[in-house]
Amino acid sequence: MPTLSAAVSRRTWLAALAGTAVLSRRAGAIGTPEITLRFSHVVAEETPKGLAANRFKVLVEQRSGSRIGVQVFPNAQLYGDHDEMQALQLGAVDLVAPSLSKFGRIGLPEFELFDLPFLFDDLAAVRRVTLGPLGKKLLQGLPRQGLVGLGFFDNGFKQMSANRPLREPGDFVGLRMRVQASRVIAAQMRALGAHPVTLPFSETRRALAAGVVDGTENPVSNFWTQAMHEVQSDMSLTNHGYLGYAVVTNQRFWQHLQPDDRTLINQALQEALAFANQIADTQNDQALQALRQAGSTHIHSLTPGQRTRLRQAVQPVQQQLASRIGPHWMKDLEQALRQA
Repeated sequence: MPTLSAAVSRRTWLAALAGTAVLSRRAGAIGTPEITLRFSHVVAEETPKGLAANRFKVLVEQRSGSRIGVQVFPNAQLYGDHDEMQALQLGAVDLVAPSLSKFGRIGLPEFELFDLPFLFDDLAAVRRVTLGPLGKKLLQGLPRQGLVGLGFFDNGFKQMSANRPLREPGDFVGLRMRVQASRVIAAQMRALGAHPVTLPFSETRRALAAGVVDGTENPVSNFWTQAMHEVQSDMSLTNHGYLGYAVVTNQRFWQHLQPDDRTLINQALQEALAFANQIADTQNDQALQALRQAGSTHIHSLTPGQRTRLRQAVQPVQQQLASRIGPHWMKDLEQALRQA
């Protein structure tokens, strides 16, 4: 855990970098874009998030005649899981697409509802939330943290992996499982008898290889593009949780843009997010096929009975954390999921 002095030093550095970025943007040379958007994310370019970011870049630059440029920084090249939100709030970067788990720790616990295990039956159920009134209401709360929410998109459902099959609650007992910084996900692992270990996504494969952690949870596309199949012998197709993202920007930066530029950027982003949602399932299916062909990881499908027992084991998590998320949010969620 970083010391207080280390945390202060990092914050000072981020603030200095933010100031430098503002100066460089105003003092751009002739021939460079008038506005440059810096889009930072933590996953590979071949994932749905990476492909969406690159599609957004192409659309913005084409439609603005290159007057607006987009620099995409994948694979935590600029910022990782622990500091990308702080960097955005300080203005050191303009756009990030964090997983929805990240919002709880900056004072927005209502976003933790997406981490509840076995909550969504399919992506259609997810989108009744993210694309409906509840999703809009969630994004409307972001300005209280100096952020503007521009939209949601999917990476699909998560699967469990370790160096042994994970099909029954007893299979998890004693394992050290890497998790995002999410109270809900940590509680889920404890309910299964595992020990949650919070690590940045960019450090996960190395931690698995070194035996720092025994297993993790990921959509198959993340598992494959990070070469986790080389350090995990088994993957269980649990579909136990959803992994989605929200694209957010700095409120001060967004308000500084001209209205026409905001419209252009937002329209391009909405098309990129729709593209990401279209390919999320395809990317995971292709990654699963590649994983089977590689043959280094055993793939396990759950029986209905096994899935039911896993669901029952983690059911207390929803009851325990509903009060933290907020009863009214849970009520709105249940109403959204009941809609046909």
